Amino acid sequence: QVQLVESGGGLVQAGDSLRLSCTNSGRTFNDYHVGWFRQAPGAKREFVAGLHKNGDVLHVLDSVKGRFTISIDNAKSTVYLQMNFLKPEDSAKYYCALDEGAWGGSSWYDHHGMNYWGKGTLVTVSS
Repeated sequence: QVQLVESGGGLVQAGDSLRLSCTNSGRTFNDYHVGWFRQAPGAKREFVAGLHKNGDVLHVLDSVKGRFTISIDNAKSTVYLQMNFLKPEDSAKYYCALDEGAWGGSSWYDHHGMNYWGKGTLVTVSS
């Protein structure tokens, strides 16, 4: 049973860094594609970064390219989202998600999301 738990959010200043973590009840992510999504109040959900189950990074949102990095540590059964040079517009609730089967594609995931979701962790960036 998939149970995703995100952590690492908080209140930071513009220019700071945060690393978000996502675990799956101690299970590995070997059989899943992984995504980080975010949603700010009143805004559309955004597909921030996506990692194919083979380890390839297949999606990074344009507005975070060069600042955010998705990675996986299979030994620790943890997925990370390293966020550097944070901006106030990065403020949102960030969600970890998993999908099975074939990679759906950036557009699909942006519109439809993935199969399994965590409850999210809040990131607030002050100016």
